[in-house]
Amino acid sequence: MSNILKYGVKNITARKSCLPSIGVVKVDATATFFSKTKALLAHKNVPVINMALEKLKFDNLALRTLPLDSETGNRQRRVEGACFSLVDPTPVDSPETVAVSQSAFELLDVEVTPEVFSNENFAAYFSGNKLLPGSQTAAHCYCGHQFGHFSGQLGDGCAIYLGEVVNQKEERWEIQIKGAGKTPYSRHADGRKVLRSSIREFLCSEAMHYLGVPTTRAGSCVTSNTKVIRDIKYDGNPILEKATVILRIAPTFIRFGSFEIFKPLDAVTGREGPSVGQQDLLNKLLDYTISTFYPQIWREVGSTAERQQMLLEFYEEVLRRTARLVAKWQCVGWCHGVLNTDNMSIMGITIDYGPYGFMDRFDPGFICNGSDDGGRYSFEKQPEICRWNCLKLGEAIQMSLPLEISKPSIKVFDEEFESAYLTGMREKFGLQKSLDGDKELVSNFLSTMLETGCDFTNGFRSLSLVTLPESAQSEESKHKFLDSIVKECASLTELQKFYKPKIPPGQMAMFKNLLEQQPHLAEVLRGQMAVIDVELKRQEKFQSLKDMTSESKEHADRKLWSDWLDAYIARLSKESTGSDVTLLNERRLKLMKASNPRIILRNYIAQEAIAKAEEGDYSGVQNLLEVLKTPYTDPEEEFNQEVTSSLPALPDLCRYVSKPSSDNTGLIVT
Repeated sequence: MSNILKYGVKNITARKSCLPSIGVVKVDATATFFSKTKALLAHKNVPVINMALEKLKFDNLALRTLPLDSETGNRQRRVEGACFSLVDPTPVDSPETVAVSQSAFELLDVEVTPEVFSNENFAAYFSGNKLLPGSQTAAHCYCGHQFGHFSGQLGDGCAIYLGEVVNQKEERWEIQIKGAGKTPYSRHADGRKVLRSSIREFLCSEAMHYLGVPTTRAGSCVTSNTKVIRDIKYDGNPILEKATVILRIAPTFIRFGSFEIFKPLDAVTGREGPSVGQQDLLNKLLDYTISTFYPQIWREVGSTAERQQMLLEFYEEVLRRTARLVAKWQCVGWCHGVLNTDNMSIMGITIDYGPYGFMDRFDPGFICNGSDDGGRYSFEKQPEICRWNCLKLGEAIQMSLPLEISKPSIKVFDEEFESAYLTGMREKFGLQKSLDGDKELVSNFLSTMLETGCDFTNGFRSLSLVTLPESAQSEESKHKFLDSIVKECASLTELQKFYKPKIPPGQMAMFKNLLEQQPHLAEVLRGQMAVIDVELKRQEKFQSLKDMTSESKEHADRKLWSDWLDAYIARLSKESTGSDVTLLNERRLKLMKASNPRIILRNYIAQEAIAKAEEGDYSGVQNLLEVLKTPYTDPEEEFNQEVTSSLPALPDLCRYVSKPSSDNTGLIVT
């Protein structure tokens, strides 16, 4: 029997009084994970298809349509004139299931039963030890701009395509296993992933789905007794870790970098794509992508002008989807960490979860990747970088769609992002009208968050405490909001720790003097000036905190939030003109609770589940997945009492909705 069934936890009841300002899940756990899943499916009228794993309907269109590598040996090499290389997964020792996502497997029409997942073949299939009937295994060839520089051929260095499953709805889902061993694209790596990184990707893929953010799905996480060497802290002290494999599910894993295999010699890096100049292959890849995944755009064309128009429509739709995606990230406070072109989906979905991070305290300069020294992929830069990547996609397909046609369309990205972001923010603020000044209201809210060190997620959730000014509870709601949001602000000690200078002030003073005397150095050090500017601001903020006391900070925080609240109340007064105030308030409250999550996958919470799993206890991973399934609402608000009572036992949920303690902030992933 798999560990998801073996490990149990105590029954608990989480009281709403735990966090009255935000609300918390109420759980009276009495049943198993699988009985709860069936109850939820029945409640939501979701059909359960009795489909055995061995009877999945494979239709591996990509391998039939796109050219394959002529060489079949599994050695590292330059792969020319091909989009895929056939390769077998490398088996692992004693595969063991860590966790599964039932709803992800529903995409494949697999019945939700404990028998399916406790079957010994399950871990074998999704570790790569055994192939599903109809599966064909391959690795995808692509290139990429990494941290702004073209890196040449990259490809699936650890992920292996298993095939494409067509479900009862005629939906096509590509499935692949990540961490399944070496491929022709592994370069100097071993093609493996370890337990900690695999759990992080498994959990965040599903968390993003339940948050409503377009994403790849994670079906399973399977670990093993095969050991690999990893130097976690890059300090010369490597350790042995368990090789682990996750099942990833998406319409396709074709990405921006898939089209960069045709790139000519890069003047900066001296690298080129392995299929440089092969326009016939580019056209074949474009035709496959558009006809399969953008059928509303695909059409047979007779002239070059007609074809270019179709390609332009495709490119602009990719721009729209990408803009909407990054707007979603900004609205939930999530940072990708490695926004290279090879990590950008052609479908406009989130792919490749590495050193990602949800923000705790709001910080526009938040960097979740410890390897991103220059902050290229910081939170506030994500829209700009996604836009840059879209331009690189335009360059990649210019043999078929000239740049003079595609480049002006970048305005489509700008317009779509602005619209999607403001729409998302209005929903978070409970604003149902679109008025001038909304952008400034949002900006001032975020500025106040930064100044007070407010928790991003809980700060937004606190907004639901504010009622419309015409309601009888208006004055009381203001006090509740202020009391709640001030508690979500960082303490003086926490802010001092956060803003503590990383470069000694004396050295920074010397550097400033040098720049004043020799201003031309600013141009020479252009790539590092952003880092220097951040450090200067850090030191200024740190100095301003020296004269504060805990009491004076709390007083200042309340004053700042009170001033912003006045502007918010004034804006809300424009919502209720001539309307039923009670009904309108109910609508906006529902909108806000559906837009401001109470639970996110904070780094320290994921790490706790990982630590337990590394000791052989996988219950923390599956329990955390259950919590992440309802990020916006309490189960009793969504399901009837019969279903609620069938929920599994979960750990104390108060911790999941509280802002992290000072000991649990600052966890860095590389």
